[in-house]
Amino acid sequence: MTLPMILVLAVIVLAILLFVFEFVRVDVVGIIMMTLLPLLGLITPQEAISGLSSNAVVILVAIIIFGAGLEKTGAMNSLARILLKFVGPSETWIMLLISATVASISSFMQNISAAALFMPAAKRICRQASVPAARILMPMGFSAIIGGCLTLIGSSPLILLNDVMKITSPAAEPFSLFAVTPIGLALLGAFLLYLLLFGRFILPAGQQAKGVNGPMSKTLQRTYHDLGNLFELYIPPTFAPKTLMDLEIRAYYFTTVIGVAPQGGTKNFAPDIDTELRGGDTIAVEGPPELVKKLAAAYRWEIKNDLALFAEDLSPANAGIVEAVISPRSEMARNTLRSFSFRKKYGVNPLAVRRGNKTFVGGISDIILQTGDTLLLQGRWDKFHFLKEQLDLVFTEEVHGEILKTDKLKYAIGCMLVSLVLILAFHVQLAIALLTGALCMILTNVLTIDEAYESVDWMTVFLLGGIIPLGIAFEKTGAAGFIAENIISVSGTVSPLLLLSALAVLTAFFTLVVSNIVTAVLMIPLAMHLATLCGTDPRLAALVVAIACSNNFILPTHQVNALVLQPGGYQTMDYFKAGSGITILFLMVMLATISLLYGL
Repeated sequence: MTLPMILVLAVIVLAILLFVFEFVRVDVVGIIMMTLLPLLGLITPQEAISGLSSNAVVILVAIIIFGAGLEKTGAMNSLARILLKFVGPSETWIMLLISATVASISSFMQNISAAALFMPAAKRICRQASVPAARILMPMGFSAIIGGCLTLIGSSPLILLNDVMKITSPAAEPFSLFAVTPIGLALLGAFLLYLLLFGRFILPAGQQAKGVNGPMSKTLQRTYHDLGNLFELYIPPTFAPKTLMDLEIRAYYFTTVIGVAPQGGTKNFAPDIDTELRGGDTIAVEGPPELVKKLAAAYRWEIKNDLALFAEDLSPANAGIVEAVISPRSEMARNTLRSFSFRKKYGVNPLAVRRGNKTFVGGISDIILQTGDTLLLQGRWDKFHFLKEQLDLVFTEEVHGEILKTDKLKYAIGCMLVSLVLILAFHVQLAIALLTGALCMILTNVLTIDEAYESVDWMTVFLLGGIIPLGIAFEKTGAAGFIAENIISVSGTVSPLLLLSALAVLTAFFTLVVSNIVTAVLMIPLAMHLATLCGTDPRLAALVVAIACSNNFILPTHQVNALVLQPGGYQTMDYFKAGSGITILFLMVMLATISLLYGL
């Protein structure tokens, strides 16, 4: 073993320790690798920074911009709206539907992004169907990981695959975008079948999901107590039409009508006093539970068990309750809400006015407002963003959501199709095709250039940019070949299937301990050397390693598993119980599919 080999192995051990014990952030580890390796003379300065200009980094940036564009256009909300129409009472059907959907999304964006974007929609579906979120979020996370194996851009290891292969074998033919699709489809199909047969036994029970009845933050709940509860009521056909002014619901029941869905008509999310309620209408109200029950009893209206018709519109992703303070500059001071035609003009429902330690609910439309008064408001997030710019109100908490460009959804999808056509029809290099699609999103104003820059996960970019040079050093110093030769000298030449099985198991083990990116960069060169010594196709060995990096289900160490850990209320043992069988199934199906496809 030469000195450069010893040094590069020492640097690898250092990197693994930094990742395992998290002494510094992962992107800092990448920067350390970019500086340490050339300082030790293991690679040239040009090679040290080559990772930042690699195809993998360009592809990653483009995929992130695609995800940001879909989020900006409300694509996930639209998809959730479609899925809600098909959701029935069956927990298994909901689990399979969400899992298959998230896997499909994960095939063209990073799996962590797919899971993060769809999680609010999944929780919303759980609430509507009264299914425990714990029964859905874990399968959703697993399906996002598996969905990353459907294309070459679904997970970081597969994005890295072609670049890292070139380090060991510059003449190696790169894999195409859909080269892994048959394997990914087999993995996804086996996973869904496994859920269908054993999901009820392996998944944690959780608690039954409750309807959306608390859209306020905990801070506001402590201040306003019984306020902030949402209910949906159905008005029977026998009810004689009356306006909200005639009914005086707020004065008698301290309850606010925040939405009216006329039978066969368009929903009104900020009904004013002239809005007429008719038989057959469905309304959404906010108020103290006991008083809402008295209201329903008084008019013989039916209180639904959960938000149904308004579930999507009033979900936390689309609407909420916030607190706003009237600033000295606000023109609302010394005026009333009625004089502003507040609801009609701004599309927001005032629920209460707080002055000092007193909270007023009834008659708030005619209170002369003062500087320092606090308004409790309910509405859709896009309306709050507009309101914030108009009236010099100071919001006490962050206004969630953002103004969505729903009219740009077709452009976002069109930009992705442009990339796909360039790849399939014109055989344009993957990085250039995806970058072209990302550029189209900016040119069509789906995203501004600043929004595109802000969306990029620079931590992952520098992690990739720094780890690729580590792979170069591992190969260039001869350390990868040296280790491979010693392994073969001890074990002897093995069959291709046995070699690939060993590589898959070893890769899956390492991904539980360190980042799948690090595992891919270090294992792919080693796997290719071992395959060459055993007379096996080195590209096939590299492919097995890249796919096996997604075989991470028994611990919450994968980013996606960590994402759903708290929302699902899971413990580490829940992952071990549910993920053990899936880990074995993943390994068996992957090897069986590759054997059939490549004739092993």
